[in-house]
Amino acid sequence: MSALRTPEARFAGLDDFPWSPRYTDVDGLRMAHVEDGPGGGVPVLMLHGEPTWSYLYRKMIPVLTRAGCRALAPDLIGFGRSDKLPAVGDYSYARHVAWVRGWIEALDLGGLTLVCQDWGSLIGLRLVAEIPDRFDRVVVANGFLPLADRPAPRAFRIWRAFARYTPVFPAGRIVASGCARDLSSSARAAYEAPFPSERYKAGARAFPRLVPAEPDNPAVPDNRRAWEALGRWEKPFLTAFGDRDPIFRGADRVLQAHVPGARGQAHTTLKKAGHFLQEDVGEELGAVVAEFVRTT
Repeated sequence: MSALRTPEARFAGLDDFPWSPRYTDVDGLRMAHVEDGPGGGVPVLMLHGEPTWSYLYRKMIPVLTRAGCRALAPDLIGFGRSDKLPAVGDYSYARHVAWVRGWIEALDLGGLTLVCQDWGSLIGLRLVAEIPDRFDRVVVANGFLPLADRPAPRAFRIWRAFARYTPVFPAGRIVASGCARDLSSSARAAYEAPFPSERYKAGARAFPRLVPAEPDNPAVPDNRRAWEALGRWEKPFLTAFGDRDPIFRGADRVLQAHVPGARGQAHTTLKKAGHFLQEDVGEELGAVVAEFVRTT
């Protein structure tokens, strides 16, 4: 399978991101991740969305490791230091799920606490339903599992059209627009780092059109099966949403009502936090996750 690989020099000198990448072969592609913390600590798997990468979790990793957790943050295929396929049509929802599942199985990860946001939730919640024995608890932070059973938010429809038709896809500016607080120029540059040119951005452009927002989307049957499985999930399940996210506003209440494991948990709404709440309140979110691990 022909893939693009971002030169390592693009990632030199990133602010507050000292971790060296580790690489795993998944279905003939190289998938990158960073990790920190004791090997025997509770493994916390943090899945990003678009157009971000593991850099998104740089504020949370130190908080989790100080709490004794083993923090793991992979780059999805098409993002970060992971391989990138050159065409939008090379990507599908099912392939993303399979790639992350393959990575989990290659590292033989178990006892996982999942932290997922944006597309990290669309992928992560499918995996919780499909390989539940590998997960002990779940934290959804600005995410959901779409079923095409309700109209997509206007903000999402605008975003999907933009990703499809814009001649330039400015990752750093996109992340900044999804934050409630200012994003530094160095952080914007870090989100541009994985993409030396527009050729590398097919994965980021593909994601919006892969969301099962219409009933005829091929992912709908698998998502509905996963939703049914989540309706039987009794392990601890927490929502921690930002109060200024226009994409997933209100989805936390739907999850809380549907998932048995959400009952009685200390669900939280993080103030002055936009779609990319890991940027806005990363340390605070890390503390929420660490306390959830400690008490459940």
